Amino acid sequence: MVCGTPIPKRVLPVIVSVATFLICSVQARTVYDLNAGKSVNQIGGFFPWTFEGGDEKNETSEANATCANPAICDFPPDFFTQEERLNGGVAVHFIIAIYVMLGLGVVCDEYFVPCLEIFSKKFGLPPDVAGATLMAMGTSAPELFTNVIGTFATQSHDIGLGTIIGTAVFNVLAVSACCGLAVGFAVPLEWWPLTRDCIMYGFVVAALIGIIYDGRIEWWEALILVLLYVVYIAVMYYNRILEKSATSTKEKLNCKKSGGLEEAYKNPPNPDLNQEKPSTENGTTAPNVGSELNLRSDAPIDSRSVASVYSSSSVDEPFHPFQPPKEGLWSKIWWYLMWPNNVLLAITTPDVRRPSCAKFFILTFIMSVLWIGSLTYVAVWMITIIGFTFGAPDSVMGITILAAGSSIPEAVSSVIVSRLGKGSMAISNSIGSNSFDILICLGLPWLIKAAAFSSDGAVSVNSGGVGYSAMMLFGSVLLLYVAIVFNKFKLDKKLGFLFLISYIVFLVLASLIELNVFFVVNPPQCRDCEG
Repeated sequence: MVCGTPIPKRVLPVIVSVATFLICSVQARTVYDLNAGKSVNQIGGFFPWTFEGGDEKNETSEANATCANPAICDFPPDFFTQEERLNGGVAVHFIIAIYVMLGLGVVCDEYFVPCLEIFSKKFGLPPDVAGATLMAMGTSAPELFTNVIGTFATQSHDIGLGTIIGTAVFNVLAVSACCGLAVGFAVPLEWWPLTRDCIMYGFVVAALIGIIYDGRIEWWEALILVLLYVVYIAVMYYNRILEKSATSTKEKLNCKKSGGLEEAYKNPPNPDLNQEKPSTENGTTAPNVGSELNLRSDAPIDSRSVASVYSSSSVDEPFHPFQPPKEGLWSKIWWYLMWPNNVLLAITTPDVRRPSCAKFFILTFIMSVLWIGSLTYVAVWMITIIGFTFGAPDSVMGITILAAGSSIPEAVSSVIVSRLGKGSMAISNSIGSNSFDILICLGLPWLIKAAAFSSDGAVSVNSGGVGYSAMMLFGSVLLLYVAIVFNKFKLDKKLGFLFLISYIVFLVLASLIELNVFFVVNPPQCRDCEG
């Protein structure tokens, strides 16, 4: 995360406001349905594990009704009672959750990712493989630990799955919206990285839908996800060969056909910054900042490239606890806001960006993992309490608050990279990190839990709504690719508004499904830990 960089105006506030509105609206819906004597009947659903709760079950006393054990019971006792939280104490949990998620961004971007860059150099990993493995792990560490906590520390696995699906849609739609609305000029995109990543990610999402279809993840199904990641790394390793083959095939097709969809591929915009500069909306040209950073349009596009841009940025310097920034209001506000967090990190974790500390990269790796795990635990704990207070299912909290909170640094980084003229790098980084989230952040904890800690060799998913959210995720990838193709591989304000509206629609539909508005996918949440 680049310190002092303001979040794009009019874009992220809208997303956060909608998510907050949905969460604050949950309580009225839940109280009306569960406390006012209204029974929720099974209307129908596509996924076979949709919860079947009808009048027959609701005729029993409320204490004995079928309900899901709340995830709050798997965490330490809260320092507020339910009544105190409803009277305003929950605001403390919101503040802690937001601050902890900001701290997660600092740990990942300023300590963990630079440490992993040193690892990749030490082991001599090719840039494509390093981006698909180590750099992806660095940017997706919060999602990985969220699912680890949701899988092993709680009985409900919904918060981890919901967070990763919500993060994926955020990266596909909201990040693209930020790039289109905040950059100020039409961002040119390369056809091959976008096509490669969308096709691969489409297969990944389809595999996820097939695996969670029945609400049970068998150990061998989780193993399939992990093995698919090996295929993903192989594709990245042979990226140049595949690109040459795809380009040759496209040229042959263009010789035989013309018009229609192929016309968009004939002369895709070349984002080489040494050529014509992209024009801004008022007719001026965008600054050729990328050439100063020696960025090449033909370089492999991956999450490591984005991290390299950060390393080249003069804004992203090692933290000095007694030297606040001299210029920039946002920089000063950010510095003072994050000072307690940054001081603790500076004391406990060597900053490998300093030449004198680079040799301690192994210690930095260990401390970064400990910090990410600890902060993620606190974030999930606070979000779980907030959801229990308002009667929201864990999956809703994961899809909305946790997903947006863990992905805002990704949105900021993508906007910065897009302003340098590297739109393909920004979009590919977002989509590529999603593949790591699903295949490793979900697959690996599920595999370990199902194979070693589950008596029946499987992991269960409580919510039936996440299946529908996964289907909407597949639709979001399709929408992104088709819209960019018909816009001749340019990302502008027109597409930015389209993607922003689409993300808001996803949040509304996913939340309404999880709240049993259309059909029952979640059992009622128990009011206490005894059920």
